[in-house]
Amino acid sequence: MDWDERSQRIAANTRNILDRTTASIARSQQIAIDAEQVGTEVLSELDDQRESLLRSQQRLQDANDHLSNSARMINSLKRNVLYNKYLLILIILLEVLILIGLTIIKFI
Repeated sequence: MDWDERSQRIAANTRNILDRTTASIARSQQIAIDAEQVGTEVLSELDDQRESLLRSQQRLQDANDHLSNSARMINSLKRNVLYNKYLLILIILLEVLILIGLTIIKFI
C-alpha cells in the first residue's frame, strides 16, 4: 500500500506541476499576444509620425527654397539701388560741370 500511496502522491505532484506549467504557458501566450498588439499599435503610431515628419520636412524644404529666392531678389534689389545711386551721382556731377561751364562761358 505504501507503494500505491507514494505513486499517487507522485502522480498528484506531477499533475500539479503540469497544471502550473500549463497555466504559465497560457499566461506567457497572453503576454505575447498583448505585446504583439502593443507592438502593432506602436508601429502604426510610428508610421503616422514618420508621415508627419516627411510632410514637415517637405514644408521646410519649400520654405528654404522660398527664402533662397527671396535672398536672390533682395540682392538684385540692392544691386539696382546701388546702380541707381551711382547714376544719380553721375547726373549730379554732369549738372555741376554744365553749370560751371555755363558760368565760365557767361563771363568770358
